[in-house]
Amino acid sequence: MPARTSHAPGTPSWIDLMTPDPTAAKSFYSTLFGWEYRDEDTGMPDNPYTMCLKRGKPVAGMGRQSDEQRAMGIPPLWNTYVTVTDAQASAAKAGELGGSVMAAPMDVMDAGRMAVLVDPTGAVLCIWQTKDHIGAELVNEHGTLAWSELMTPDVDAAAKFYEGLFGWTAQAQDMGGMIYTTFMLADRGIAGAMKPPVDGIPPNWGTYFAVDDCDATVEAARSGGATVFMGPEDIAPGRMASMADPQGAMFNVITLAEAVD
Repeated sequence: MPARTSHAPGTPSWIDLMTPDPTAAKSFYSTLFGWEYRDEDTGMPDNPYTMCLKRGKPVAGMGRQSDEQRAMGIPPLWNTYVTVTDAQASAAKAGELGGSVMAAPMDVMDAGRMAVLVDPTGAVLCIWQTKDHIGAELVNEHGTLAWSELMTPDVDAAAKFYEGLFGWTAQAQDMGGMIYTTFMLADRGIAGAMKPPVDGIPPNWGTYFAVDDCDATVEAARSGGATVFMGPEDIAPGRMASMADPQGAMFNVITLAEAVD
């Protein structure tokens, strides 16, 4: 079932959008995915953290991108969070494995504890230690998280890092001129990795949203001001497309060929 009451350690479990215009982003994604919203009190009235809801359940988050990030040239982006048992220990382990800590472990009120890491190839991701908030309570249905994917020029170095940090094992497969690596947690594929298809794409973690109809979603996104970079096109798991929302945050959509629990 798409519903979740917990996520095993090592599972990509949450995503959130950092955007310069949350109001415009809310309008875009509610039209695209049918999201409703609940603003959480952060103690900063002008900058709440927004829960994006499907059927009343949290499926993603949204916040205003900081002036500091914009000054550094960081574009609007979707962050990926991986569940861990102990954020402090995982952050320390990341350093031992050749990564670095961009933001040290911190409490997020009663929701959980997080840190921001950089893997040895330069890709940024977050870790999440659950308290009251488990992460996404729905996955693999329209408008919810379906897959997380790393783009990096050195998949082997990244795979070694994530194996040590999360216990992932890497399975590489030739997809007809392109090697695609699936990260396995026990016997379950939970994320993927590949080299960038063109030069100039920095290492990054990307998000795939499940959608009922990829082509219709792409057209709706275009009408809402998105820029489509690839697709729709058929791949082994289904039909997908890559795009940027009107504020510039990259994301992917996929109509899965088979239902996924």
